[in-house]
Amino acid sequence: MTTHHQSHSDAEHHDEHSRSAQRAHWVNSPDEHEEHPGQTLATRSHEVIQRWAEERKATPSTVPGTSHGADEGVLRFNFPGYGGDKLEAISWDQFFKTFDDRDLIFLFQEHMKAGNQSNFFHLERAEGEHKPEHKH
Repeated sequence: MTTHHQSHSDAEHHDEHSRSAQRAHWVNSPDEHEEHPGQTLATRSHEVIQRWAEERKATPSTVPGTSHGADEGVLRFNFPGYGGDKLEAISWDQFFKTFDDRDLIFLFQEHMKAGNQSNFFHLERAEGEHKPEHKH
């Protein structure tokens, strides 16, 4: 599991992440899919995000110790078999409230280039501000 620290290198990749969202193929419904394996997709649709996670048996979570008052901490997904025992489970309602409050975009893949299912996702702010929530 990758741990992100805010650093100079994060600032250097700010434009790269913004371009990722701009180049991504946007999907707004679970009926829309990748045009080819390995394509980066983007959405703000709760239904698309929940379907993607449930297909991978991933559950909404947060990183303990990263919350601020009533606000949830860093959003993650707990994928079975990937050491998520250090994550704290939250409800879909809590996940999506935080997702919307932070004005996030969900960048993800359905399949890797080789065609096997991908668990890759990244959350970033809609205005392009780099928000290192998680890559899996």
